[in-house]
Amino acid sequence: METIMACLVGLLFTIGTYLVLSRQMLRIIFGLSIISHAVNLLILTSGGLKTGSAPLLDEKMAGFTDPLPQALILTAIVINFAVTALLLVLSYRSYQIFKTDDMERLRGNPDE
Repeated sequence: METIMACLVGLLFTIGTYLVLSRQMLRIIFGLSIISHAVNLLILTSGGLKTGSAPLLDEKMAGFTDPLPQALILTAIVINFAVTALLLVLSYRSYQIFKTDDMERLRGNPDE
C-alpha cells in the first residue's frame, strides 16, 4: 500500500510542478494546491498506514497508529484552503485591473 501511495505522491508532485511552471496565474494557484495535497499524502504515508479499524489504541497495542500526522494534516488542509482562497481573490482582482492573467504581461514583458 505504501508503494501505491508513494507513486501517487510522485504523480501529484509532477502535475503540480507542471502547473506551477505555466504562464497563467490560475494554473499556478492550482499547481500549488495540488503540491500541498501531495505533501499531505506524504505525511500520512510516513505516519504509517493501517487498514481495518480506527487509528486508536487496541488492547494489545498491536494496531496503534500515530495520530500526530493526522492532526498535522488537518491543520495543513485548513491553511491550504485559506491560502488558496486568498490567492484566488488576488488573482481575480489583478485580472479586473490588468485584464490579463498572463504572468509575462503582468511582469511588464508584452512582447512574449
